[in-house]
Amino acid sequence: MTEDVWSASNTTPDAIDDALRAMLRDRHAVDETLAPARVLNLVVVVDHDWKGEIANRLGRVGRYHASRTVLCAVEEGRTSLDARAVMAYDEPDDKPGVMHEQVEIDLGAGQLRALETIVDPVIVSELPTVLWCPHGHDEAVRSLRSLVDVMLIDSDDAEEPATGLAQAEEFLRSAYVVDLAWLRTTPWRERLAASFDPPDRRVRLERIASVAVRHRRSSVASALLLAGWLSSRLDWDAGALESANGAGLSGAAGAVEISLEPADQNSPGLAGVTIGCERGFSLSLDRAQGGLCAREHSPEGDDRTWRVLGASRGEGGILGEGVRQALLRDPTYGPALDRAKAMCPQ
Repeated sequence: MTEDVWSASNTTPDAIDDALRAMLRDRHAVDETLAPARVLNLVVVVDHDWKGEIANRLGRVGRYHASRTVLCAVEEGRTSLDARAVMAYDEPDDKPGVMHEQVEIDLGAGQLRALETIVDPVIVSELPTVLWCPHGHDEAVRSLRSLVDVMLIDSDDAEEPATGLAQAEEFLRSAYVVDLAWLRTTPWRERLAASFDPPDRRVRLERIASVAVRHRRSSVASALLLAGWLSSRLDWDAGALESANGAGLSGAAGAVEISLEPADQNSPGLAGVTIGCERGFSLSLDRAQGGLCAREHSPEGDDRTWRVLGASRGEGGILGEGVRQALLRDPTYGPALDRAKAMCPQ
């Protein structure tokens, strides 16, 4: 990977835009086979102290880099803009190369109310724009709302799951929402759907009597979204769950018993799911090395265990998957969110 770099202190948004245009023009003059990526803008607003960590996470998204990433680092007391722009590209011998652009802007907290005037000249016009504010900064969200097509959030980050889910619902009114808490449930949803997809298994969907979701203690929102997905897809009535004496949440969705059980694990998200049916059938999926461990108990009393290889994507790739999902549309998230909110304790 080769990089062209520009930086300036006490600069302006127009100067940053001029620098990006000049870098593109100069590089194309040297190598006409290089072309700028033009698919997606990603705007990230973070606390200045966490700038390096967030930049490292963005660097690990693999092939799902946004075309132009604008990282705004907020520093208390600052009144001027410092900026650094990087144009990164490969120069393969056998095919055209693609250039990705990363812009870092250091700015003050007092400038967030006018952040739109800073970001608008820097992003690529006519491309979808994604906004990610992992440290809150509600003022930045309000300022950039008119520019944003997709909100990238993590409902698990909220101190209370009700807060995170309510925020997701509010964002969904004006933009498409990509929720990392929802994406953490993807391998579980895929495997559960596949397990009941054969025609001879589908009848058991009507006989589900209990659902137990095991989750990291800080990932209640992920667990609620999985339960909400099952409720919305199978048309169960959703009612508020109650605290199970400090051991999670429990309640019912129609005739189905629901329990959300905290588990000790390092990675955010789910640790396991068990579906219990009438007549003695049950299916459990649990996080394991290299994928998911599946256990099935048949009505005849037989037990079977196998490994679902590669089913769990892991937390390392969740941000890259979030960027990729910004270009897609998942019609099942909204209904699952509605049911998750209904299940969330008030």
